[in-house]
Amino acid sequence: MSKREDYISWDEYFMGIALLSSMRSKDPNTQVGACIVNQKNKIMSVGYNGFPIGCSDDEFPWDRTGDELQTKYPYVCHAELNAILNNNGASLENCKIYVALFPCNECAKAIIQSGIKEVVYLSDKYAKTKGTIASKKMLEAAGVKLRKLSVEHKDLKIDFREENI
Repeated sequence: MSKREDYISWDEYFMGIALLSSMRSKDPNTQVGACIVNQKNKIMSVGYNGFPIGCSDDEFPWDRTGDELQTKYPYVCHAELNAILNNNGASLENCKIYVALFPCNECAKAIIQSGIKEVVYLSDKYAKTKGTIASKKMLEAAGVKLRKLSVEHKDLKIDFREENI
């Protein structure tokens, strides 16, 4: 008997973990997850977009428009920053971060400062915004590799039913 041939790649595995992490986000509009991996393909940390610890997601706003203090934007911690902060104190030097949505300029600063050297992403839908333009400018200046992920498997299924294990 030979080995199974339809297994997923490392890139698909780590992006899958980032996408699974995004499912923890309570944001009604945008769910983003991140997975940080070292050079030995070991997961260093994961994160998703949400409010900081101690800030109730029932008491803070999830709105996207209106008075700024009544929107989510000044309060939400992005997936990339959460993953960096969730790390257990190990160095993130030369790691990769997998994230579905290209990082904003604020997350780019944290990525650079933490020593992460590659950003792997699925979507760059905000490419023309000033924040994303600034993000790319900083990441490229700092020598961080940017790679849009191309996958063989377009979807992955997770089945929790015991009889399928």
